[in-house]
Amino acid sequence: MFYDLAKLRAFGARPCLISADGTTLTYAALAEASDQFARQLPRGRQLIAIEAASSFQAISAYLGALAAGHAVMPLPASDGATAESLEQRFRPAASFRLIGGTWQLLAHTHEAAGIHPDLALLLQTSGSTGHGRGVRLSGTAVDSNARAIAGYLDIRPQDRAALILPLHYSYGLSVLHSHLAAGASLWLAPGSILDAGFADMLEASGATSLAGVPHHFRLLDSAGLSQALPESLKTLTVAGGAMEADQVRSWAARMQARAGRFFVMYGQTEATARISYLPPEQALQNPGAAGRAIPGGRLLLRDAGGQEITAPEGEGELIYQGPNVMMAYAENSADLAKGAELEELATGDLARRDANGLYHITGRLSRMSKIAGLRIGHDAIERALAAEGHEAAVWGDDARISIAVCGPEDGIAALAARLTGVGQQHFTVIPRESLPRRANGKIDYPALKAQSAKPKTSKGVLAAFQAAFAPQTVGRNDSFASLGGDSLRHVELSLALDEALGGAPAGWEDMPIRDLEQAAPAPAASLPFDLVARVIAIFAVVVAHQTFWPVFGGAAAMVILMGMSVAGFRWEALKSGDMRSFFKPVAAVLIPYYLILAGYAVAWEQVPWASVFLAGNFALTTPETHLMLPYLYWFIEAYLQMTLLVALPFALPPVRHWLVQQGAYRAGLCFLAFAVAIRLIAPEVWQIGGRAQFTVPWVFYLFALGWCITAAGTLGQRLLVLAAACVIMPAAAYLGGNWYGGWIKYMWLLALIAGLLFITRLPVPRFAARPLMRLAQAAFPIYLLHRFVPELLMPMIGLEGRSPLNDALAIFGGIALGLAAAALQRQLVQAWSGARNRRQPDMAQA
Repeated sequence: MFYDLAKLRAFGARPCLISADGTTLTYAALAEASDQFARQLPRGRQLIAIEAASSFQAISAYLGALAAGHAVMPLPASDGATAESLEQRFRPAASFRLIGGTWQLLAHTHEAAGIHPDLALLLQTSGSTGHGRGVRLSGTAVDSNARAIAGYLDIRPQDRAALILPLHYSYGLSVLHSHLAAGASLWLAPGSILDAGFADMLEASGATSLAGVPHHFRLLDSAGLSQALPESLKTLTVAGGAMEADQVRSWAARMQARAGRFFVMYGQTEATARISYLPPEQALQNPGAAGRAIPGGRLLLRDAGGQEITAPEGEGELIYQGPNVMMAYAENSADLAKGAELEELATGDLARRDANGLYHITGRLSRMSKIAGLRIGHDAIERALAAEGHEAAVWGDDARISIAVCGPEDGIAALAARLTGVGQQHFTVIPRESLPRRANGKIDYPALKAQSAKPKTSKGVLAAFQAAFAPQTVGRNDSFASLGGDSLRHVELSLALDEALGGAPAGWEDMPIRDLEQAAPAPAASLPFDLVARVIAIFAVVVAHQTFWPVFGGAAAMVILMGMSVAGFRWEALKSGDMRSFFKPVAAVLIPYYLILAGYAVAWEQVPWASVFLAGNFALTTPETHLMLPYLYWFIEAYLQMTLLVALPFALPPVRHWLVQQGAYRAGLCFLAFAVAIRLIAPEVWQIGGRAQFTVPWVFYLFALGWCITAAGTLGQRLLVLAAACVIMPAAAYLGGNWYGGWIKYMWLLALIAGLLFITRLPVPRFAARPLMRLAQAAFPIYLLHRFVPELLMPMIGLEGRSPLNDALAIFGGIALGLAAAALQRQLVQAWSGARNRRQPDMAQA
């Protein structure tokens, strides 16, 4: 018997499993449920297949089967086709699966496979595919690996893991085993990191640790959680593929700053789960290392001749020795009766050992790709396609897998995706009449790769970045974040990536352009809520300026979004006191503004000096004097004034140091308190009537609320911002005259704030995504130009006055004019950027 339920009962009433709805199963209750399931199983040692869902039923069944002395084959959750394939191949005596919403224990009619006394687990190398190699693991291997992991992670009974990994995956199982061994608890996370409400559920779960593959951490970044992890979360672990060195440094630094730990780990299913780990204190200095062997294990290097490499920095195949090494592979049910055949594991990975004894993975010997944490064997795909009647050759890397197939390509990518468990976007299918072969009949892969190679066609990504950041020099090692991107460029490049790649991949802001050019598109099903809010806000502005409809507050919403942008994209510049980078985005606003001003100056034959100095909203004069622009342009004046107001405290080193210590959220609260104070005091000392609504004291609190929305990382912080808004907005409506329009304006702004706080993305039809992105990109040109249509262009053709037709023409004409201006701006910038890059061709290669 590998698993003794007495170990669970020993922890008694301690919490063990916590479901998504907060229901808790104690260790004693889990032991009882496992024991009840064990009594239902056939007698004698058998192979039992169990659907490895993150649920009380599946986990208790898994432990019960082990406790009854059976071996277990975990099946991928909600994948009936793969489950049936594995059942046919390895012939379990029974299966426990969720069918039609009900858990069912199915007794199989086929002759059950005989199993070796030591066999405890049968896992699959390729994660969810039924065509990979089975890995036979003994009870000793599983137990020793769990205790080693619990030891070096220092897992204690009071710890709680957020289980986001699938349990048919060795990494996910290792999280379960190691925490059960220590008497700790596990929160069974539902769905995806990107699901609405995940951040709130994670915080409410009380999780102290989270284990994921590199893709999970990219998702955390894209969801805005990387800077706002719950305070309880003190340990993060990453495995399942190589994480980029700069990402390791970034996450290690974040965790170090919060007195937490970030573990980089390396492992293979063939070693139960973990082979090595990088101590957190060494992550910043050695971000590319796989680390040292786990307790009880040993790592060494061998050359092609089988000799151990002892020289410093020598490179060879990584060999692992330890009690957690698998018994051997299993190709079919007949192999399950065999005993242990291995004493050590040749990992198939090339590695080097540095002077500190840390191992660094440098490449792969085998034909294998690792995508989304799954090890995908090229030979396994070929075998699976052959079983479906397709002659194919497969090769690739960790970004993309190529499939050359004899015959039509229709359906091949979908089939490969189903067989491997990764998305179709990771496959390139190449139809061929025949496959090149060598004299011995084997496929000539080098020749096939050469024949199938296509010229790169992804220069559009680099060109888009060069156009967006002109006149900066942009190279393929740069990223949106490293170039100092802002909200206007974010929308522009999101649209460019959607056009170039078919969808901006998650976390693209931190990806080097070189990687983006090879990136697979993200599923296009949603847009950031703030982007949609920008579209709604500009529509409200245009409609309110033309009609008497009660759609007030569009410009105010844009001020809120402005505050979000500054906090989201320019906080780092403020923290470092880099005022040049902080003010760089201002040029994109002021250049079009001064072009508009120049046009008015020519038309009026007089320079509007108040607007030249961006002081028209100070009520120094009126537009009728032609000494200032129309009131519409107060927004640009207020934008610059608020930008200066935010920069001022960060330009003073002592104040900046204090604000940086407080963090972005508390800094935002300071701005909000100051903004509310000046909103209350200003009317008493600066009485300028209705024009006060265009001044900073009347709008800065909206900017500060936007800042706080972006900076609020925890549920408590978001609720505090919402509570503040619930007080401020009604007060603003009352102080603003207590008229119905004011209440409409501030109540919809309150609803918008709630949405911005708690809704990350909105699902949209694919056909609507790009038009909405175009409108968001053109929001500023629309704001600048939309009044030209009813006030200048329509009168030229005799259309004046208010009517439904004229209103519609003014509204949609103004939007069209802004879209056209945005398109012209893109063309001019791209042409200039292209000419500049042709003069400096080598810079893009940097």
